Amino acid sequence: MSLNIPTLLICSITLFSLTACDKKNPQSVETKESLGKKLFNDMDLSKDGTQSCASCHNSDHAFIDSRLNQTSINTSIAAVSLGQDDLSLGDINTPTISYAAFVPDFHYDEEEGLFKGGMFLNGRSENLEEQAKQPFLNPVEMQSTEELVVEAVQTKYAEAMTSIFGPSIFNSTESAFIAIANSIAAFERSEEFSSFDSKFDKVLRGEDSLTPQEQLGQAVFIAEDKGNCAACHPVPNLDSSKMESVFTDFSYDNLGVPKNNLVRSQNGKPAEFIDNGLFENPNVTDMELKGAFRVSSLRNIAVTAPYMHNGIFRNLATVVHFYNSRDVKGSINPETQKPWGASEVNETKNTEELGDLKLTSEEETAIVAFLKTLTDERYEHLIQD
Repeated sequence: MSLNIPTLLICSITLFSLTACDKKNPQSVETKESLGKKLFNDMDLSKDGTQSCASCHNSDHAFIDSRLNQTSINTSIAAVSLGQDDLSLGDINTPTISYAAFVPDFHYDEEEGLFKGGMFLNGRSENLEEQAKQPFLNPVEMQSTEELVVEAVQTKYAEAMTSIFGPSIFNSTESAFIAIANSIAAFERSEEFSSFDSKFDKVLRGEDSLTPQEQLGQAVFIAEDKGNCAACHPVPNLDSSKMESVFTDFSYDNLGVPKNNLVRSQNGKPAEFIDNGLFENPNVTDMELKGAFRVSSLRNIAVTAPYMHNGIFRNLATVVHFYNSRDVKGSINPETQKPWGASEVNETKNTEELGDLKLTSEEETAIVAFLKTLTDERYEHLIQD
């Protein structure tokens, strides 16, 4: 015998009927994280409805911009991203936001005497919440306004927003815009962005083992008299916290990266323009920090080309060779078959920890092999030889 009980009654008399209620009203169990996912993927939040956060952070490609544009070389991934108008180009490579949840708020570490954390590679945003606001308003990205973004969200997600943030959330454009950013940040802190299930993680847990080449790569990566990469990209152990396990110390460094002339020829920046990175932050006055950019996480590094803050290198092997030979007379960039280009900010580049590491080609190749083990399981199919 079946009872014909209305769904509304089921919803009202029990806490165990969320599935039944959900079919009638999907937003009834909306969370900040689930709302954030919808906002992250919604193109209607850009000026002309042509770009979402996901356009530049593709979840199928480790949250990088996998599209091509006029800054692509030989059909490889573009160096910088195209704006929602299909004309405007940025000047800095769109970084992956996988594992971005563990980047600390921008701050000055008194003990180490270093600026650390903050979002974007130049630290211009304090944290994920503040970062989530900026692409909407950026004149070369989504090109919208707070008012237009809030209006679009109110039209499509009013019930979810009021359920999560209260009935008065749309009384203030500023408060609603902050709530939108907070929702996106909540999504970016979810496991979808940070799964910690790479081969390296499995090795730590005793579920897998490194090949001899990968072992050599890890040893060279750590050794102070070899790569010494771990000085800025600490290698975690089984007891490390998640923040300690993303292969960065969150500090800033000028690696002496050459200017990306292709990007500059396409985005309209004047020939004399210099990107001073962290030094552009009004809180930073130390001239020695000109040209410094945040030390990136190495999680998923093998599948998040192009590399460096301006996307100038296409291959991970090129990056390792650059670290090894930047200052070696006669050294050649394998991608151009020409000497390394001059550093954009030469006077403050790091010459103590890179530039002439004297690594053999075997050791370089082994480091690349080790770095490939840091790839999340879902992206392993993207690794190229």
